[in-house]
Amino acid sequence: MSQLHPALQPVYAEVLHRNQGELEFHQAVHEVLESLSPVVEKRPEYVEASIIERICEPERQIIFRVPWVDDQGTVRINRGFRVEFNSALGPYKGGLRFHPSVYLGIVKFLGFEQIFKNALTGMPIGGGKGGSDFDPKGRSEGEIMRFCQSFMTELYRHLGEYTDVPAGDTGVGGREIGYLFGQYKRITNRYESGVLTGKGITWGGSRARTEATGYGTVFFVDEMLRARGSSFDGKRVVVSGSGNVAIYAVQKVHQLGGTVVAVSDSGGYVVDEAGIDLDLLREVKEVRRERVSEYAELRGNGARHIAGGSIWDVPCDVALPCATQNELPEEAARTLVANGVQVVAEGANMPTTPGAVALLRQAGVLFAPGKAANAGGVATSALEMQQNASRDRWTFEHTEERLADIMAGIHLQCVTTADEYGVPGDYVAGANISGFCQVADAMLAMGVI
Repeated sequence: MSQLHPALQPVYAEVLHRNQGELEFHQAVHEVLESLSPVVEKRPEYVEASIIERICEPERQIIFRVPWVDDQGTVRINRGFRVEFNSALGPYKGGLRFHPSVYLGIVKFLGFEQIFKNALTGMPIGGGKGGSDFDPKGRSEGEIMRFCQSFMTELYRHLGEYTDVPAGDTGVGGREIGYLFGQYKRITNRYESGVLTGKGITWGGSRARTEATGYGTVFFVDEMLRARGSSFDGKRVVVSGSGNVAIYAVQKVHQLGGTVVAVSDSGGYVVDEAGIDLDLLREVKEVRRERVSEYAELRGNGARHIAGGSIWDVPCDVALPCATQNELPEEAARTLVANGVQVVAEGANMPTTPGAVALLRQAGVLFAPGKAANAGGVATSALEMQQNASRDRWTFEHTEERLADIMAGIHLQCVTTADEYGVPGDYVAGANISGFCQVADAMLAMGVI
């Protein structure tokens, strides 16, 4: 806690006491509090009104049982979560994650990050997150449908377009959103298309939502490079993961003139010096639902699969961690620096460990935190809510243009706020301070609630 301002040390101590064992949540809170020293000095009213303590405590935490029947007729039990963290700027907004690793600490870390990410978008949305320890991998369509229906049968009572609007996250794609929305519609007898985002295009979804997180991350990096008189032209890029975010990050990097030479999954990574073939990657991951090792076998042309190991061993100019939390440790950061990396931007939520972040920043590497760099997904979800509210549908080009403008605006906020608070060039501090101040000012205006 020595890195924290003295006024913030008791706040963090209370977080540790109240949320024991929730290591990811502790990490997320500490990372934000580290940035707030200049804010505490400049805006003492935040301390006097206990704004920081209130932001660290969710407004509501919901935990519930999810019973469902598998294809063999066996009753299965999972646990569901929804943490409605902060609604100072608008209805709670944040995804649902279905993965065996999900527990309250993960959901709270994600919800806490979401508060500031959503604030940075400039859209009127608060922060929340949810999910379950259910694993959709290896489950049949019928099993996934029955689980989603049971999950929504409890969750629906807490949702609403002016209350809480979930979206997808790891393990929750268009298929799962469809089952969830269908059950919500069935239970409520209302077609409230604005209650979930990530829907299909024909029934209230937004064009470019699928691409938005990956595209947004690359748009943000493009702004970082441009601010230094550079671009993606000729840059070697490594993207961890091979899911939705990674796939569309690869696509946008290639469109902007860079070359993605490696992607990964939990079984290892593929190196393709000619550049990742996006069509083949999508075929392997989205149609066949196979591992990236299959990509190397089908691709030939010198592509190779490395089982296990670290994708960060691959030399690159730009590294985009797009898989999961804490996937880029300090040792990997050291390798990236030794290999000449110029930019690291988080396409996933908190994928870089604190030690790795410190090392990258000390080495002069441009580092973009997830709450800024991967905000494109939730920004486009908010655009989907706009379309639903107005019974409208926008073109892909219009939505992508709005997304690019939002990401440019976030980049500008980070830069100008870092300058204002005496930490020029620090994207972490700029993102944390800007997002925090927007939420804190709204909370001050609303009184003690």
